[in-house]
Amino acid sequence: MRGLTAGYGGLAVVRDVDLRVAAGEAVALLGRNGAGKTTTLLTIAGALPIRSGSIAVDGRPAAGLPSYRIARLGLSLIPQGRRIFPALSVEENLTLGARRGAVVGTVQELFPVLAERARVFGSNLSGGEQQMLAIGRALMTQPRLLLMDEPSEGLAPQVVRQIGELVGRLRRERDLSILIAEQNLALALAVADRVYVLERGEVVHEGTAAAFGEDRALQRRYLGV
Repeated sequence: MRGLTAGYGGLAVVRDVDLRVAAGEAVALLGRNGAGKTTTLLTIAGALPIRSGSIAVDGRPAAGLPSYRIARLGLSLIPQGRRIFPALSVEENLTLGARRGAVVGTVQELFPVLAERARVFGSNLSGGEQQMLAIGRALMTQPRLLLMDEPSEGLAPQVVRQIGELVGRLRRERDLSILIAEQNLALALAVADRVYVLERGEVVHEGTAAAFGEDRALQRRYLGV
């Protein structure tokens, strides 16, 4: 992504953002509330129009394409708030996202609880189970790049740790590239190779996750932690 400017209506929320995710790499997008993290992910996924700049997947232009065509390039978004279908069962939620011969059982192996609750409506799942379902549904599209928007939101610490372990497993076993926007700094640093920090819609820092994790001054300056 180069020189991305995007937003809502006449308001530019992110401005002139450069960002890259390499094959098999996990990148964390950090910043305070309102910094532009969700706007960036929604724009990449085609849910918001791009005002200027470029987005490419393996050199293929993606900016301006409808979201279904961007998904076909190998991108899948796990939105903030999960957005599962509450009136559908777990199995129906997974099947709805299936593409290119994806098998529900493969996701159920990653999340045994989803197999146990296959016939349960999405509205009757706990927050952690709903997040697992949202991740599983995204995996049913067989993506190469997974966009994760605040996956730890509203979850208990134990579930957050499980999400972090899962991200690591997906990278090892499926060679997935991951771009994660996250407020939970510990989770972000645990799963990411590199970090970008947004402040008021602009990239103010880029570097390795290890270096950022050791720099308390940078964390206080940009994240207030």
